[in-house]
Amino acid sequence: MSVITVLGAGAMGSAICTPLADAGWEVRLWGTWLDDHLLDAVEKGENHPRTNEPLAEGVKLYRSDQLEEALDGADTVILSVASVGVEKVTKMALPGIVKAEALMVTSKGFLEFDNGDVLLLPDSIRRIAKEEGYDNLPPIVAVAGPVKANECAAREPTATIFGCKDKDVAIKYARSIRTDNYAIEATDDEIGVEICAPMKNVFAIALGIADGLQEKTGVPHHNLKAATFNEAVREMSILGKSQGAAEATAFGLPGVGDLEVTGLSGRNKFYGVRLGRGEKPQEALEEMARLEQTVEGVPAAGLAKKFVDQHASDIADQLPLMNAVIEILAGGVDDVKSVVGNAVLPARP
Repeated sequence: MSVITVLGAGAMGSAICTPLADAGWEVRLWGTWLDDHLLDAVEKGENHPRTNEPLAEGVKLYRSDQLEEALDGADTVILSVASVGVEKVTKMALPGIVKAEALMVTSKGFLEFDNGDVLLLPDSIRRIAKEEGYDNLPPIVAVAGPVKANECAAREPTATIFGCKDKDVAIKYARSIRTDNYAIEATDDEIGVEICAPMKNVFAIALGIADGLQEKTGVPHHNLKAATFNEAVREMSILGKSQGAAEATAFGLPGVGDLEVTGLSGRNKFYGVRLGRGEKPQEALEEMARLEQTVEGVPAAGLAKKFVDQHASDIADQLPLMNAVIEILAGGVDDVKSVVGNAVLPARP
């Protein structure tokens, strides 16, 4: 039986253990120093606090001080921590990662280095490995798509996508992890998958604003939400294409698919709802943090702007929705409806 170690015992890390176990893998789940209370609950036989679903049977749990043990003999490693923890956990786990056949990444976002460089997560991991003296990093498989962690853990029908520069590797893992309920598309468009992953979190905030406006006024804003959705997909495609991604990737599972599910019920959407209702960006963020709800679209928005400035400055004016979200998050915007509307409604011919 092949061994797979999942790094990060949060919602997605715990949820992906279900299809892995169902597919016949020996699954190890390592929790960071922030996951102790989650592992405590699971060890007591309770449902996982993030998914409200039981952890898959047979999964072996490891605490933060058991990383070496968790990685020992692992054939594959999955990095599933919040984007802010990617650098630290990667550095800690590199001795084990380089011995694996592949590193899979469910984490989503950008990473900013001390010199100000902003990179997508796979390129960030490659750079970290090089700086740490490792030149034998295994293939990276980006995992994305419309996956709600609780539904994945509950074995509800789920479609996801594995992106790797070596498509044969993506296909290998798509075949070895697939179950009756967890279906996987394989692609070699790692860049397209990784562009969509953080950007849909940014744009889901704008989708949530439309819903928040409805709660505030009692008037549906479906037309605005639809126009926002359309603009979000367009901008993901433009940004991806500028980096060498396939233009169509944004119109598939990592773009349209993931934006749909995130815009329906994700944490970034609910943060946007708060803004649409009239809450101030920082106050809304602090309240969600108190509820232990990470809003990755907030840091992703600022890093996306830096990424565009560094790698695609020639298309900056073609990303009005991204810029609108950044403006709103900065505070001082009283009329969020107009800011979003001006960004997504077609210009006068």
